[in-house]
Amino acid sequence: MSISPKLALLEEYALVARALSAPARLMLLEQLAQGERGVEALAEKTGLTIANCSQHLQQLRRAALVTSRRDGKAVIYRLSDAKTLQLMDLLRIVAERNLAQVERILRGLSGGEDAPEPITRADLAARLADGSVIVLDVRPEDEYAAGHIPGALNATLAELERVLPRLTPDMEVVAYCRGPYCVYAYQAVAALRHLGIHARRMDGGLPEWREDGLPVLAGTQ
Repeated sequence: MSISPKLALLEEYALVARALSAPARLMLLEQLAQGERGVEALAEKTGLTIANCSQHLQQLRRAALVTSRRDGKAVIYRLSDAKTLQLMDLLRIVAERNLAQVERILRGLSGGEDAPEPITRADLAARLADGSVIVLDVRPEDEYAAGHIPGALNATLAELERVLPRLTPDMEVVAYCRGPYCVYAYQAVAALRHLGIHARRMDGGLPEWREDGLPVLAGTQ
């Protein structure tokens, strides 16, 4: 017995929804938002086994959220397009607005206090142009080297002390990280504010900054 066109269409929509239903797959999407990667690199970044990582990637590919290419014997994955990133962000927005547990978790990441309003990417770009802000990239060094906001300092949460001498008290510090699901920026802002430094996070992360057509620089400091 054949199903109606509408039910067939809803089945396809549900395929995408199911692909987003596992935390491991959301972690993989977050990594691929930084740039294309092979299975072994993705497994190392997410803590998954290579076999488990491959299985999750197949689910994402079946839902057309990621695509792949061959590089010799390696299979390299990337996000299908910018719409995937927008879908990831929409999932975050809906959860933050409607799930009390999400609010509690984010408040905990901010040291139990209300986090300051994030700065928009457009405002940050303008303030970078006039030199009135310090930007801090709190992702690991390899992700920073692959692409970062020009002029951004790089330090993970464990390395914040290293960059403290470069943070002047008369300038605001804006932290950013991987994108919709990254919590490092929340934690960095809380740590810096605890030290008396005026800090807040950027709305979004490096992937959103890039999609806005804003400049990205590769290499280390």
